[in-house]
Amino acid sequence: MNATRRALVLGGVSGLLGQSLSGALREANWDVFAASRADFDPTNMDALERAVDEYKPDFVCNTVAYTAVDKAESEPDQAAALNKTLPAMLGRVCRDKGVGLIHYSTDFVFDGKKSSPYLETDQTNPQSVYGKTKLAGERALLELSPDNLYILRTAWIFGPGKSNFVAKILGLAKERPALNVVHDQRGSPTYTVDLARYTLALVEAASPGLYHVVNSGRASWCELTAEAVAVAGLDCRIEAITTDQYPLPAKRPAYSVLDTSKFTAATGVTPRPWVQALRDYVYRDLKMGFEPDN
Repeated sequence: MNATRRALVLGGVSGLLGQSLSGALREANWDVFAASRADFDPTNMDALERAVDEYKPDFVCNTVAYTAVDKAESEPDQAAALNKTLPAMLGRVCRDKGVGLIHYSTDFVFDGKKSSPYLETDQTNPQSVYGKTKLAGERALLELSPDNLYILRTAWIFGPGKSNFVAKILGLAKERPALNVVHDQRGSPTYTVDLARYTLALVEAASPGLYHVVNSGRASWCELTAEAVAVAGLDCRIEAITTDQYPLPAKRPAYSVLDTSKFTAATGVTPRPWVQALRDYVYRDLKMGFEPDN
């Protein structure tokens, strides 16, 4: 019988993805240390090394990132500290100690000028500080190339345990008769519970590398909103607007749908549609709407 595997999950206590990942690992009988800053400062090399030495994980899972996309435009150093410097530190520690590393990146590494789903081999060209710092983190890890390195680019995440776009928009839809939502940005909505399971599938396949991992299908923010409001059974009209009508500091890719065929080839798993995942989130996690019996 195989020994129980151990994972150190940075951001595992209160992070949107970290909570789902910690839960999925525990369901798969991993021994999980879900770490927060109350346990140690992951940006401190000595503290990080001590945690790895004490816990002796098979994998460190990094779900920590600076994700305030617009704020990053005025706080580039803070964004770089979490999105570039931290992954580089983790890469060195994991390489030197022979520990596997799972790191998450973003669709924002692309400029959005394609009209077909992005492959892992496509040219990157981030248009925001957030995207640039996340790409710098990827590159730092790939240069260090620790054994058992998994980099998962994902997008538009929603899930239980923490505020996110879907939860916020449904809160607004309860209070307002209509909402204006951008329709000319298209991407890959992704349920953190599914993303966590797909992460495990990659590890079980023992196939390290760079992957795009999202739910299947594509949507605009307007389409995602309309579907969430319909599933929740709320009476709120959704009006489509353009990006130009809702200006924000950070430039978003107009099209950032991710192709998951490499992930499927490695695992045999085809990600389920985002619409199905959204229903699970609204019905089961938010306890909204009316879940069908089937």
